[in-house]
Amino acid sequence: MTKYQKYFQEMLLRYPRQFKQFKEIHDKYTLDPEKWSDQFNIEGEMILDIIREWERKLCSYSERGQYGVFSANLADKFWVQIRKYFPKIDFVGVKM
Repeated sequence: MTKYQKYFQEMLLRYPRQFKQFKEIHDKYTLDPEKWSDQFNIEGEMILDIIREWERKLCSYSERGQYGVFSANLADKFWVQIRKYFPKIDFVGVKM
């Protein structure tokens, strides 16, 4: 398992209630965006804060050392992993 996958799994394990709740709303939003848009955006903002915190943790050591160039790629891979689990995560904050 790669570093970004470990961080993703650990993030889910640290906040199981929040991610489970968001997953339910995310799935409802996928089926009916107009009905679930407001709740999706509210819950999504909290989830994005958690994700960004873990992204910073993941990339912080890479940015300081000689591997600073690779931290952007590492962040991209982390977000690809998130998008596999939450395909509509990029729609948080979009008004219907």
